[in-house]
Amino acid sequence: MPLKVVVDTDLGIAPWRQVRDQLVHLITTGALAPGTRLPPIRQLARDLALASGTVARAYRELEENGWVYTARAKGTIVAESADRPGKAELLKAAADEYARVARELGVDPGDALDAVAAALESLE
Repeated sequence: MPLKVVVDTDLGIAPWRQVRDQLVHLITTGALAPGTRLPPIRQLARDLALASGTVARAYRELEENGWVYTARAKGTIVAESADRPGKAELLKAAADEYARVARELGVDPGDALDAVAAALESLE
């Protein structure tokens, strides 16, 4: 199965982070099962028209957070679920990031909560 990762330079989100976030999503949803080998850094960088260092940073972040591990001569492998953060940890990290951005924008806490509620409703 080909890896489905897309980088949009107009999003205002660093390309390495887009790669990392999409791989986390693919792992979390089971689209990338434990033991799956990720493409080599250079290959994925070439496929996405990114610098190798950009993909290397995404892989490094994934490894530091237990999503993948690097096996000598085997490349980067999706880790077993026991080795990676659970949904509660992921949700807290997302909430922390959202709260940081809301604070940087000077948004009222009530308005920030309303925005989350509206976003959740739009997904239903």
